[in-house]
Amino acid sequence: MHERFIFWFEELGQEHCEIVGSKCGNLGEMAKMGLPIPPGFALSVDAYKDFMIQTNAIQEIKEYLGKLSGGIENIQQFNQASEEIRQIAESKEMPNVMKELILSYYDHLCHKCNCTDIAVSTRSAGPVSHPGQYETYLNVKGKADLLEKIKKVWASSFNPRSLAFRKRKGLPLENDPIGVAVLKMINARTAGIIFTADPNTGDTSRMIIEANWGLGESVVGGEAMPDVYVLNKESLEIVEKKLGKKSRYVTCKELGVAEEDCPTDLSGTFCLGDEEVKEVGKLGILLEKHFGVPQDVEWAIDRDFELPKSIILLQTRAEVIAQKKAPIDQVLDLIVRRWT
Repeated sequence: MHERFIFWFEELGQEHCEIVGSKCGNLGEMAKMGLPIPPGFALSVDAYKDFMIQTNAIQEIKEYLGKLSGGIENIQQFNQASEEIRQIAESKEMPNVMKELILSYYDHLCHKCNCTDIAVSTRSAGPVSHPGQYETYLNVKGKADLLEKIKKVWASSFNPRSLAFRKRKGLPLENDPIGVAVLKMINARTAGIIFTADPNTGDTSRMIIEANWGLGESVVGGEAMPDVYVLNKESLEIVEKKLGKKSRYVTCKELGVAEEDCPTDLSGTFCLGDEEVKEVGKLGILLEKHFGVPQDVEWAIDRDFELPKSIILLQTRAEVIAQKKAPIDQVLDLIVRRWT
């Protein structure tokens, strides 16, 4: 395995999105801008390809698909095929050279953060952004857990939603190379999303922030009713605030995360102060100006730091305005949400 299958985020930029996936390329771009992102590294798309070839997983998957009489057409068949194919990929041992290289980067990350077996997240990074299509694993600790979760991220390219997407687009079902972002976990008090244009109307004069206590997965995944803040983009004035129910939130356990009931004293309180809202807004504006289009940005408030250093950016991508989605894509999104 060539060492250039792995990159520190500081080495990357937008020009590397095809090599490491858009999430990792954009993280590198933010690092070059001097914006706050978690320390970490990226596994390239070629690392996925190398794993699938060296372990013979891609050949076994092709053989499995070839034996399916009539192909895959309905929800039950997609679910069954996904389970079988993911088992093939996840059962493979990481090739030794690949394993040693990944673990050497993890050791260096631990050293940089002055922590043994530092907790990280392993996040999928497709060359083209497909929000929610692949999987993320949070609060991953130690070398064995890291290697396992990287394989699971790769295997998530065969989840029912991904298989259905490729089937509809006429793409090969047996292969969908993706990158992996390995990021230091943030000790998140609060997290969420900022849309630098109204995602429902496309109004570019307004920015929308959605936030909940704990990790941002409850907001990104739509499981919780978050707090909502509307900002005037020019003045950064908060023109509207809506207190969400926030009945559930995602929090770290000893290993991994769990969704739990939100304590009453938190669910009934706004999870962001006004100054925090404005600081998130400032970062959103910087990203929109740099990338040239409205952005959909994931962020977290790190309880270990004071404002403004407490705001950490986890991801940015071009925002999708609901009205601009093709009708067939809106229908597909509805179907796959019900499946998963």
